[in-house]
Amino acid sequence: MAMIEASGLTKTYRSKSGPVHALTGFDLSVPEGTVKALLGPNGAGKTTVVKMLTTLEVPDAGTAHINGIDVVGDPQATRRTIGVSGQYAAVDENLTGFENLDMIGRLYHLGARVSRERARELIDVFDLSAAGDRPVKGFSGGMRRRIDLAGALVTNPRVLFLDEPTTGLDPRSRLALWDIITSLVAGGTTVLLTTQYLEEADRLADDIAVIDGGRVIAEGTADHLKAQVGGHRLVVALVDEARAAQALEVLRRHGDAEPTLGSDGRQVEVAVTDGPTALQRTLADLGAAGIELHDAGMRRPTLDDVFLQLTGRKAVDDDDPDTGSVPTGKTSKKEARR
Repeated sequence: MAMIEASGLTKTYRSKSGPVHALTGFDLSVPEGTVKALLGPNGAGKTTVVKMLTTLEVPDAGTAHINGIDVVGDPQATRRTIGVSGQYAAVDENLTGFENLDMIGRLYHLGARVSRERARELIDVFDLSAAGDRPVKGFSGGMRRRIDLAGALVTNPRVLFLDEPTTGLDPRSRLALWDIITSLVAGGTTVLLTTQYLEEADRLADDIAVIDGGRVIAEGTADHLKAQVGGHRLVVALVDEARAAQALEVLRRHGDAEPTLGSDGRQVEVAVTDGPTALQRTLADLGAAGIELHDAGMRRPTLDDVFLQLTGRKAVDDDDPDTGSVPTGKTSKKEARR
């Protein structure tokens, strides 16, 4: 059963430079109890998708359903089914962690006793017992993200939207949050995740949708997408960056695509079909040319390779098309928040 379904979603914004087509026929299906990751370059429409599916934006055309509920037709019922954790922790810094969660429960009309019980339960689940009664303004970034995610789970939602959930976190906090998300999915929660970390999508997602130009251009498991790229990547690290042009020429002879030079000016990389043979020949030619190396080797394609091949760009953070943009049509802010 598909817990999240979207078909033909379109959205156009007005900006000073003209219309911005944020979504141009976006389709999506997320089965119950799975994680779907949305990847896309800056301005691809990831955040716009999340806003539409969480009732914060109304599409110009198309349909969207959460657990069979029409998102546009019945936004209140939709909100009772979902939880949302955005890019920035939506917490009151002057309240304690417990008080933030208790407040959310009361806003959902859970009642005083149930709200308090649920708040304490989530404080324990998210390993915040020692800090739960302290003001949030004294929390670390990782603790704020955990209390924000806990707030999205107060009502035990069947569907959870995570928009860049680990942005800005240190590696330890990121791993801890990944473990929490994994346990939620194991318990049957359906998750739609947008992320700028390809490793995060590789680790958490059952399925990945790559977005560009406001629509899905590729979809599948991480292994399936990597298989589409195929082959190996031959990588050499130069001792002298002044020899980069010569190294690029050598790798160009043995590669299946145009080689690339890393931002450090020393790492040269190219896609190859027969990795071991290409590596042997490349090392021989580099040695004959007197080009010294720090390191050389092969690697399998990554999601970054997939992303670059599909979009021609590196994966970067997604924002709204234009902070000053206004949706076309006659939809008011009040209607968008119904």
